[in-house]
Amino acid sequence: MAAVKSSIALAVSVAATVLVFGPSGTATAAGSCPTAAPQDGGAPDWTLNGATGSVAVTGSTDTAAPVVNVTTPFSVTQTQVHTLHAGPGPVVPATASVSVCYMGVNGRDGSVFDSSYQRGAPVDFPLNGVVPGFQKAIAGQTVGSTVAVAMVPADGYPQGQPSAGIRAGDSLVFAIKILSASS
Repeated sequence: MAAVKSSIALAVSVAATVLVFGPSGTATAAGSCPTAAPQDGGAPDWTLNGATGSVAVTGSTDTAAPVVNVTTPFSVTQTQVHTLHAGPGPVVPATASVSVCYMGVNGRDGSVFDSSYQRGAPVDFPLNGVVPGFQKAIAGQTVGSTVAVAMVPADGYPQGQPSAGIRAGDSLVFAIKILSASS
């Protein structure tokens, strides 16, 4: 049991370190992120050829986590956002606090460095407290949307984030489900 608690504490610590510059985001009791693997088959919702490598993203559903397949090393020269599935809710302002499920993947090696889907719980945070590429992916979208972003290092961690295995110069990819937003 102690090993499980340590693993959970480490996962929450990494989530706070990776996404939030200021006070850490908190998992919400309301709602959850699906942890099940998606069914095999079907085309990805978005494919992108990068300056090097490529990425294919299949967004999450109500019952399955997203899939991000990377041909490594993947890098982009410009941050790109793609709406995988538009939600029916209101537009998310750039100053909102949001509740999201997300998966972060390192383009250099294709590893998942953080995932609220793996933890099964959404994370709440203000958009002005996250890396610029994450804010660019969410602001202007509608609540309920599933989006993906491939971000340049300057919009992620230009100096790297060693605790998450992110090196200086790594492009990052996120698959995000926007659950709610408040101003």
